[in-house]
Parts: sequence; structure tokens; C-alpha cells
Amino acid sequence: MTIARTPYADLPAVLLDELGASGLDPAAVYAGIVAALEEDLPHGGDDVTSSATISAAATGVADFAAREDGVVAGLGIAALVFAYVMGEEAVISERLPDGSKVRAGEAVMRVEGPTRGLLTAERTALNYASHLSGVATATAAWVSALAGTRARVLDTRKTLPGYRALQKYAVRCGGGVNHRFSLSDMAMVKDNHVVAAGGVVPAYEAVRRANPDLPIEVEVTDLDQLRELLAVGCDRILLDNMPPALMAEAVLITDGRASLEASGGLTFDRAREVAETGVDFISVGALTHSVKVFDLGMDLRDS
Repeated sequence: MTIARTPYADLPAVLLDELGASGLDPAAVYAGIVAALEEDLPHGGDDVTSSATISAAATGVADFAAREDGVVAGLGIAALVFAYVMGEEAVISERLPDGSKVRAGEAVMRVEGPTRGLLTAERTALNYASHLSGVATATAAWVSALAGTRARVLDTRKTLPGYRALQKYAVRCGGGVNHRFSLSDMAMVKDNHVVAAGGVVPAYEAVRRANPDLPIEVEVTDLDQLRELLAVGCDRILLDNMPPALMAEAVLITDGRASLEASGGLTFDRAREVAETGVDFISVGALTHSVKVFDLGMDLRDS
């Protein structure tokens, strides 16, 4: 099959606008789709299996369905994959909004078009939606575990290269909160910076002088460091690898003067215990760096 390789300007405006409204860069998403299809069809190659087994004139209908309970994300991107491969012949319907909770067996999107095109685009579309739904589902589980506490779940920069914006979007779909996107939109003073600068306060003050308008968060490992930072007005503090009892004491000492983030070695079975210490945020690298893929499938209807 010769795929359409639909130019960016010819993609459905409603899908591009939806991505933009979600905080994603539609042009960047498009570039990722182009690169992903190039992996399956390098140098203008063909889906040799579909071309050999399916008539060029055949059309079909396929359902995306959840194989497990969870939260979906990336369905709009999956729809764009089909639009890229089949152009105007791709018809998307009955698509659930990203962030929807679904049950096993539930259809989440329907796609119609040339059957060869459906099967050519299938894996790339599923790769996007399955991975991002996995991130959203994991995030939603943490959000549920923290319900009734003040704590909110944060992502980290431990993302797949090139996938950061998409993974952080999926975290939002699951009800989580994004931490910094890059090394330049927020300063994060960690243990190595503290060692290099000669202490938490010198490190904090050096960053503040260099970036007076930038948010700054400083990592501490004990309560003495916490007190030092509170004394100089630091209003974002990360409690690194502290046991819950020490976190609870840190909350009392802080008394609302700074937001507190718990981080380091946190596991899902400890989520509630940590949240009940009174911290404001719990950062979870596993939301993005080791998330389990969500089980989505595409089922072609019998003709």
C-alpha cells in the first residue's frame, strides 16, 4: 500500500486544535508520527503483508478496545496516525475523551477506511495510545491512593527521550501534576549542587541571585537543612528519602511557610502513609520511567 503521508496542513484541524488546547505542540506530535511511521515503512517502503493479503479496494471498520480497566490517553494522537496514513479516507468516530475511565472490553474509538491502511497504521497508533494510557492509569491509581489528603502526585524528568511532553500530558490525563519540564523553567538544587556550593543556603542564594524571578526548589536530607532554608525564605523544599515520621516533623516545623515535596524510594504501598504526613506533593518517577503499558487492542470487524 502507498500510504497518504498526509501533510501537516491537510490533517483534520479539529484534532490539531485539540492537541494544542491540551498543552501539546501539534507540529511536534506530527513530526513524531512521521518518524514512527518511517520505522515501519523505511524509505517509502510497503506493508508487504497487508498488500499481499488484502485488496486495494477493500474497506473496513476497526474498534479500539480496552482489555483491562484504566484511564485512556493518546487517542487523539492515535487518530492522527490514521489520518496521516489514510488521509481523508480515515473516518474516526465514537472516540472517548482522553482522561476517561474505562472498563475491560469497552470500545474507546472506531476507525473506518481502507483496510490496508487500517492495518498499516495499527501498531503505531496502538504504541502511542497504549503507552500514554499506561501513564494515565498509573497516575490515576496514585491519585486515588492520596484521596482525602492534601498531597498531590507529581511527575519527574525521568521520561523517555523525546516523549517528555507526551508523558507529562498523560500524567495530567490521570489527574496528576506536572513538575518542571526542563532544566531552565525551574531551578532544582540537589545534593551535588549543595556539595559544590558549600551548603543548602549558599546554593539557594547563588541560584536566587542568578535567577531572581525563577521558581527554586531545594532538596534537603535532614531537619537542620530545612530550618536553614526556611530562615532565608525558601518556599519550595524537597524532602529526600526521609521516613514518614521525619516528614511529619518537617511539616510541623514548616508550618505552611513552604510547599513540601516527598521524594526518593517511594512505592505505591507507602503512598497513603506518606500523604498522611501532611506533605503537599509526592513525586513519582515510576509514572513515566517504568510504567506498565495499558492493554489496548484493535479489532477489525468481519465484513
